[in-house]
Amino acid sequence: MSQHASFKSASKIAIKRNVLKRFERIDVLLAQGKWKVGDRGQGLPKTKSL
Repeated sequence: MSQHASFKSASKIAIKRNVLKRFERIDVLLAQGKWKVGDRGQGLPKTKSL
């Protein structure tokens, strides 16, 4: 019997996500110079996933 696809380990699953988490969006905005330390973490502009 084979193992169901949902039981694979996270290291084997390499799916590109369409939505970034807030901390990932802040990292992207920091690199672009559109966010600086001390700014609010809510209401962030949209960013493209890498």
